Amino acid sequence: MINKEIAKIFNEMAELLNIRGDSAFHINAYRKAAEYLESLQADVSEIYKGAQRTLTPSKSEGQKLWEVFKVKGIIGDKNAKKIEEFIKHGKIKEYEELKEETAIQQVITHFFLSKGLGLQELKENAKKRKIIYSRFTKPAKQLLELAGSVEKAKEAIDKVAQWANTRKLDYAIETVFKKWLELDRLKPKEIVKKPFYKGDPMIWSETKKKWFVISKYGEWLEFADKQSTIEWRVIQ
Repeated sequence: MINKEIAKIFNEMAELLNIRGDSAFHINAYRKAAEYLESLQADVSEIYKGAQRTLTPSKSEGQKLWEVFKVKGIIGDKNAKKIEEFIKHGKIKEYEELKEETAIQQVITHFFLSKGLGLQELKENAKKRKIIYSRFTKPAKQLLELAGSVEKAKEAIDKVAQWANTRKLDYAIETVFKKWLELDRLKPKEIVKKPFYKGDPMIWSETKKKWFVISKYGEWLEFADKQSTIEWRVIQ
């Protein structure tokens, strides 16, 4: 239903406003509107058509929608007008502008998220450790220009993050530039589990269909204990 499409946009607008640093009141207004839309059983476009037929002609469509919803404080006149805009044109201009305005901040926030640092924690650390967006604005802008879109920039960051994290390597936004031509070849390091018995490595003989323990002297000793005593260790 169209309700979920508009609700998704409102939720994303709330996130973008949060990244931009807007007031909690402004942010929560979109979240409440999204929650209300998701709870509606009726299609909001049908409600809109009904509002056009039954309410005072002199009022704006946004005001008509607002009256039909009868949920002042959840969906106000401004958000009602955005709903009308989406019904009529399939998009919301303010949302498109907000995405463009916060593009660099989105890239920076996603970079920190890839390092396990959420937006709220980032805001707190910005005061405590003096981590400021201005330090990352230039490389984020360069990455955005190179990638061509926020989505592709985020995908590139994710690929580098997965590749680096499995190798316990640190990385920066600049690392994405350096690895740009290799992105499709960057793969997370394979995680392999190998068997051990009391600290000694083991090996399976396909010919004899038996497990053997390799002693510190290199001898193959036939394994005679229970399978449950085999310890599987992650080898990267």
